[in-house]
Formats: sequence, structure tokens, C-alpha cells
Amino acid sequence: MASQISPEQMEQYKRTARARWQTDRQRQDARRERARQLVHQAADVLKREYGVRRVVLFGSLTHPDRFTQWSDVDLAAWGLTPANWLRAIGAVRALSDEIELNLVDVECCSPELLAAIERDGVPL
Repeated sequence: MASQISPEQMEQYKRTARARWQTDRQRQDARRERARQLVHQAADVLKREYGVRRVVLFGSLTHPDRFTQWSDVDLAAWGLTPANWLRAIGAVRALSDEIELNLVDVECCSPELLAAIERDGVPL
């Protein structure tokens, strides 16, 4: 079947594939940049409005090659209280309809997750 494709058709296919790849890459880069902006907004809201002492980014956004169109953003917070943790989670999630933001209260997470956050996370 491949022998029935002319060189011109093959070249057109390659041009289209390259253009599609470039467009997808630009979309991914823009989404990654938007996620980074949201991370800083979330850290600011958490510190300013909820008294959080420390915020750390972890997960796929810390590895640009792993952050895809389906990825969410994971943040860990130190200093949430029983009185404000649910409102803080809601405030973070409300920052974006396009990218899901998840907030982990380190007082409630597993020791294994906390160790991974401390080891691989990026302080904000």
C-alpha cells in the first residue's frame, strides 16, 4: 500500500504531521505556562487569606515532559487549620475551570506522600 503513495503525497503528509505536532507542542507549552501562573496565584491566596506558612508544588508540573493536556496540578500546604482547610481547597480549585488544582494538607497525608513531596517538590 505504501508504494501507491506518491512522493508528493508523502511530503504533504509529513508537512501536515509536522504542523500538527508543532501546534500540539505550542498548546502544551501554553497550558504549562498557564498552570505555572495558577500555582503562584494559589500560593498567594493560601498564604494571604488562609495563613498557610509553606506551599510546595509536586507532581507532573515539576517535570515539564510529564505535564500533558490531561494533567492536573498538585500543591501541598503547611498551616491549614480544621476551620479553614475546606474553604482553602475550594478557593484553590475555583482559580481555574481549565486546569484542575489539587491541594494536599500535609497534616492529613500519608508519610510516603509527604516524603515524596519533601524530596521532589518545588517550594513556592
